Amino acid sequence: MRFQILHESTGRVRLKAAQRSISMEQADLLEAWILALPGVDQVTVHERLGNLIILFHGDRASLYRQLSRFSYEEARKEAHVLSVNSRRINREYKEKMVFQVLGHCAKRLFLPVPVRRMINTLRAIPRLWLAAKTLAQRKLTVEVLDGVALGASLLTGDYSTAGSVRFLLGLGDTLDEWTHKKSVDDLAKSMSLHVDQVWRLEEDGKQALVPLTSIEAGDRIVVHTGHVLPLDGILDQGEVMVNQASLTGESVPVAKRTGSAVFAGSVVEEGNCVVRVTHAAGENRYDRIVRMIEESERLKSGTERHAYTLADKLVPWCLGGSLLTWLLTGNASRAVSVLMVDFSCALKLSMPLSVLSAMREAGRHRITVKGGKYMEILSQTDTVVFDKTGTLTNACPTVCDVVAFHGQNEREMLRVAACLEEHFPHSVANAVVRAAKERGLDHQEMHREVEYVVAHGIASRIGEERVVIGSRHFVFEDEGATVLPEDKRAFDALTSDRSWLYLAIGGVLSAAIGIYDPLRPEAKEMVELLHEAGVGHIVMLTGDNRNTAAAIARELGIDEFCAEVLPEDKAAFIREAQGRGQTIAMIGDGINDAPALSLADVGIAIGSGASVAREVADITIAAEDLRELVLLRRLSERLMKRIDRNYRFVMGFNGSLIALGAFGLLSPAMSALLHNGSTLLLSMDCLTPLLPQT
Repeated sequence: MRFQILHESTGRVRLKAAQRSISMEQADLLEAWILALPGVDQVTVHERLGNLIILFHGDRASLYRQLSRFSYEEARKEAHVLSVNSRRINREYKEKMVFQVLGHCAKRLFLPVPVRRMINTLRAIPRLWLAAKTLAQRKLTVEVLDGVALGASLLTGDYSTAGSVRFLLGLGDTLDEWTHKKSVDDLAKSMSLHVDQVWRLEEDGKQALVPLTSIEAGDRIVVHTGHVLPLDGILDQGEVMVNQASLTGESVPVAKRTGSAVFAGSVVEEGNCVVRVTHAAGENRYDRIVRMIEESERLKSGTERHAYTLADKLVPWCLGGSLLTWLLTGNASRAVSVLMVDFSCALKLSMPLSVLSAMREAGRHRITVKGGKYMEILSQTDTVVFDKTGTLTNACPTVCDVVAFHGQNEREMLRVAACLEEHFPHSVANAVVRAAKERGLDHQEMHREVEYVVAHGIASRIGEERVVIGSRHFVFEDEGATVLPEDKRAFDALTSDRSWLYLAIGGVLSAAIGIYDPLRPEAKEMVELLHEAGVGHIVMLTGDNRNTAAAIARELGIDEFCAEVLPEDKAAFIREAQGRGQTIAMIGDGINDAPALSLADVGIAIGSGASVAREVADITIAAEDLRELVLLRRLSERLMKRIDRNYRFVMGFNGSLIALGAFGLLSPAMSALLHNGSTLLLSMDCLTPLLPQT
């Protein structure tokens, strides 16, 4: 496909597609395909104009070469478009609001007064009927208040005010509905599985890494420990423990055996399995559950729930105030002026808009927040707990040494290690696989079923020999591997300034792989900034020995550390801290961090980490810069300040309008105009960025 370059600047390009029109489906496909390209940070496709804006880093010429090969046919095979269509939602509600405004203005400008009165009366009937039904159910909600206000305006002959009130209420309903659907859309995107490739089991028994979009019903896929099930299916081989919390809310993993149904979105916590797919991407149970998120209240912040409750509780007071005004003054106009003002619109609209806007702003910084309540909790967090490896250390550890023992060849040992490690998502495993690739080593499957022992290592068989790779404790103590006498000197000479993975074949040490995992360059600054942001206690949990952990804690300025910990130790630490009344945010990236991430008040996963960590976490940050944590903390604090300010404004301004209306200083029409106008202006303010734009 050809594109015309309209504008270029550093890291940004605006293009025009060489086709007359782009459908919404094509725009979504084009956006998803370009966003998956290396170096692309953000894409916006304007389907009506045929324009697209790309923000990127890296080589511009390389980006253009990749764009030149785009075709919709290939994109349908490669790109995965989310089932929730935000483009369609935005277009639908923008058009709806435009027609509402144009219709109201045209009615006032071109229709005679008798016709306008008839239209205003007829269009008020649905709200009057809703108010009557609500009263019949013995409820006093804002619907009753709206109905009484409209009815009072019509009974007093103020048809113009009735029309204005109905228009502003309708506009508010549209905004509320749009906000609600966009909230669901954003939440669905944040909960999407983000699985692009899967291991497919071929007819000859070999495994092939293929795009998720190429999988069809009936295919068999292999899912390993710590990975997310990307599709619905039936367990064809293996026995596994599956975490289904994202689907059923069960906190305890469920055993699945051959013939059991498994569902997309659940995580394999123990064991490996082969799944026969029953539904292709986009058709599975997980997608259907995401489409029903709007029925769930569990991800709303406490502030949002309080706003809704308070709005309904204030309705009887507004009705009582209107009745009291009429009884004291005998003036129906004053009573109607009081009725024209309620607290519900502003409270129910501004609070969700504030939260949604903050979540979107976080998304622009590549931070995924799964619900408003997590930002509320994060603003109150007093203790932040870090895993070390892959979190405080560089997100990309590297292999710096391969030492062979037992007469083995270094290249062959690295090839065997990569063959085992490629099935697991931890950063150290990725380093081994990457080192083999850089050395041009082919590591096709040579082993049997792989067993992953959390926080220890990997075990399998090559031929008749048991092969293990992992920590010193796992290889030598748990597995009982030995070092041959002739290798003892070389083994003792292994330096202590790096981490070592030990590979044993047939119970004999065959290789040691040195892993250099430097601290992230921004880690020290991030710790200082968190302290400045009000986090009183920062903790590091690591499996390293105490001396190494102490040195890192001193270098980074960390308040407390625990060394040589296991996954259950991390969870126990979180539980004890919560028992002391601390509010905990836990940051991690590995399978072994999942229990602690799940238990913390707010679990934060590194985007490049294990799938299980991202799925159980409440927030996911990109892997590039830990200072995003500080940004998220500031964003959360400013969100809560905005919400508190909104509360004060709504209560103060609307209370003043009620008082002015009761004393006859405001007409019903002016009360309605000021009330609804202030609600719209407040809502627009809620959509403005919380942090300065850079």
